Amino acid sequence: RTGWLTFAPMIMHNFNAGPSILPKEVLEEASRALLDFSRTGLSLLEIGHRTPIFTAVMEEARTLVRELMQLDDAHEVLFLHGGATLQFVQVPMNLLDEDQVANYTETGTWSEKAIKEARLFGKVHIAGSSASTGHTTIPKNLQVEAGSAYLHLTSNETIAGTQWHQFPYETKQPLVADMSSDVLSRVLDFNRFDLIYAGAQKNIGPAGACLVVVNKNCLGKIKRPIPAFMDYRLHIKEGSMLNTPPVFAVYVILLTLRWLKKKGGVSGIEKQNQEKASLFYNTLDALPLFQGPVAKEDRSNMNAVFSMQDPKLEKEFLQAAEQEGMVGIKGHRSVGGFRISLYNVLPLSSVQAITSFMRSFANKKG
Repeated sequence: RTGWLTFAPMIMHNFNAGPSILPKEVLEEASRALLDFSRTGLSLLEIGHRTPIFTAVMEEARTLVRELMQLDDAHEVLFLHGGATLQFVQVPMNLLDEDQVANYTETGTWSEKAIKEARLFGKVHIAGSSASTGHTTIPKNLQVEAGSAYLHLTSNETIAGTQWHQFPYETKQPLVADMSSDVLSRVLDFNRFDLIYAGAQKNIGPAGACLVVVNKNCLGKIKRPIPAFMDYRLHIKEGSMLNTPPVFAVYVILLTLRWLKKKGGVSGIEKQNQEKASLFYNTLDALPLFQGPVAKEDRSNMNAVFSMQDPKLEKEFLQAAEQEGMVGIKGHRSVGGFRISLYNVLPLSSVQAITSFMRSFANKKG
C-alpha cells in the first residue's frame, strides 16, 4: 500500500551448539504433523505409539540409520530417552562388571562426565588424556589395558573443540564412542564400533531422544542384574518401545534422516562439512585479531572454538555479530570465548557470513 514501508526479515545464522539448526523443510513438515499427522485428523502428539502409523515411523527411522551407516546384521539401532547423559550410566551398566577394567580417554568435559559415571560400576583406566594441554589436543599413543571390557572415547568434544580424526582401532578392544556432536557428519566404518551413542539435538534432530547403535554380540556378558529400563537387550526386543518413546523427537529425526539421504547421505554431507570447516579455519588463521587454542591437526569440523587477542574486544564483537543475525556464537560458560558450530544442516552461506564479518571487524580494529 502506498506510503507503507516494508522490511525484509533479517537472515538469521544459527550457530547454536545444541539444540541446533534444523532444515526448514523438516520444521515445516513437523509443524503440520502437530495439527494433522498423515491425514488422520489427529496430532502426532495424540496418537498411540503402538499403532501401525507410528510403528512405521520408528521402523523407517531405524532403517534409515542402518542404510546411512551401512550397518551389518550384528548391529541394532535404538532410539532411547535420556540423551547421551543417561548413556554415561547405561554403557558401563551393560558392559562393565565390578571386577573388570574399562579404558577411557579423557579429552574434555563430556568424556570427564562419562568417566565419573563409569567409576560407579567398575574400575576405570585412563588410557590417554589431554588434560595437560588444557584439552586442546587429542591424546596420541594410548596406553590401553589389555583384556578390558571396552575402550571409550568421545569422538568430538563440543566444548573443547577437538575431534578424533584417526580412531584407535588397533587396540583390539571393544570400541565405544560418544558421537553426540558429529554422528553421521563424516564417512566412517561404523561396524568397527561395538557401541555408538549420540544425543540427537546436534546433527540428526531435536532434543529428547538418543540414538544408540549396539553390537548385540557384546551384550549379556556381565554378572550384574540390570534394571529392565537400562537393559539394551530388552530395548532391542521391544523395538525401542519398551516404554512410550519420545514420539515427536523420533519423527523429527526421521524427517532429518530423509533430508540427509537426499543430500547425498554421509559422503555427500561430509564434503559440505569439510568445505565449511576449511573456510572458517583458513579465515581464523589469516586474522591475527583472533586466536584458536586447538592444535590444528585435532581441530573439530563441527565445533570451532576461538577467542580474541584482546579480550576487551570480545563483548563488542559478540554484540555486533548478534546485530547481524548471528546467534549462538558465545563460547561455553566454562571456557568463554566463542564457538561456531558447523553441524550438518548449517549452510555454507552462514559460514561465508561469519567469516566475512570477522574480516570486516578485524579491518576496523587493525
